[in-house]
Amino acid sequence: MSIFNINLHQVVYSLSDALDLVGVTHIHHGKRVAYMAAECGKQLGWQGQRLDDLFQAGILHDCGVSKTIIHSRLAQLQWEDEKDHCDVGATLLKNCSLLSGLTDVVKHHHTHWSDLKDLDLPLEVKLSANCIYLADRVDILTLSSLKDQSNILLGREETLKTILGKRGDWFCPELVDAFLEISRSEAFWFCLESEHINGYTATWMSHEKFRDVSFSELRSIIHIFSIIVDAKSTFTCEHSDGVANLSRFIGEFFRLSERSCEMLEFAGLLHDLGKLRVPDELLDKPGELTPEEYAMVQRHSFDTFNILKTIQGLEEVALWAAQHHERVDGSGYPYHTGRTGISIEARIIAVADVFQALAQKRPYRDPLTPEQILKILKNQVDSGKLDSVVVDFVEAHLQQCWTVALSCS
Repeated sequence: MSIFNINLHQVVYSLSDALDLVGVTHIHHGKRVAYMAAECGKQLGWQGQRLDDLFQAGILHDCGVSKTIIHSRLAQLQWEDEKDHCDVGATLLKNCSLLSGLTDVVKHHHTHWSDLKDLDLPLEVKLSANCIYLADRVDILTLSSLKDQSNILLGREETLKTILGKRGDWFCPELVDAFLEISRSEAFWFCLESEHINGYTATWMSHEKFRDVSFSELRSIIHIFSIIVDAKSTFTCEHSDGVANLSRFIGEFFRLSERSCEMLEFAGLLHDLGKLRVPDELLDKPGELTPEEYAMVQRHSFDTFNILKTIQGLEEVALWAAQHHERVDGSGYPYHTGRTGISIEARIIAVADVFQALAQKRPYRDPLTPEQILKILKNQVDSGKLDSVVVDFVEAHLQQCWTVALSCS
């Protein structure tokens, strides 16, 4: 297995941009929560790894949310089954070796202090979880007040009044007092605006040094986000896993280097990251998309590239993932790159994506047989869309490709 020299903060930050897409109107929610939680922690004298873990948990606290309909409920101060997404997020993090330490914090980020304080957990974990809960609710209250006000300061008194009213019940008194102190400054509130919150998180990223990470460690983070994407629709469950597995299978046959095959797997897992921006109802629509709806779907590969391009060391992954809807005759999207501009890796992912999607049930059709899939692939070769050499390999190993495409990690 290869070793990747990367900045883990950069990976977490960039991939968390995908979580922002789910909310559409609540852009940077996770980053604002991380900022406010970190400032509370500093006020209380928290330092080092404790503060770093708090920031990461803040950025990732809503990783259990894939669907826009669920995300819309986050704007409510409280709702039925609000802890479901906490449990989902905790399960995802628990299975990631590099982020498993955040599991209990994310699991309890909607647990009231009156219940949380008596749980059998380390005090540090309970305070971190409640700190994120406090910051999370402050952000929701602030967004709500901005519906009728253009200045972020105009709604702060109402927000503070609500938070103070939950002191000792929802929120730890010590955390509320710390928040009231740091929020006295107008600058604190202005930092919640997008241009400033990006600067704050960029500073946080710069504190992390590049380090060597194994393929399996990096994959465990990347896999979290592929699961989030595929959970957006029951029809795309395990699609990214299938594309990743089939892409690597084909890449190994073409005798690509081990590192290229590993990066092919990453690109397959992440190729649909931008689909988190697509409303749930379009992915589940049983009929043909309207031109307006199709235009919304078309931007997902561009959004995927924008999310991934800032991760140093994974630039090729970003490009291959972004090109999975490009076609060799230049008719694809979003760049209309022709054969000379599409690497063999990107052409492999394009074929793997079509194959796996056809092998799965969709709202408008049942899954196709291997023979039916091959016929469509060959028709797309004949019309200049897909790479003939890659499709020839699929034809020669059709049953194996079928099995690999429907396998999951």
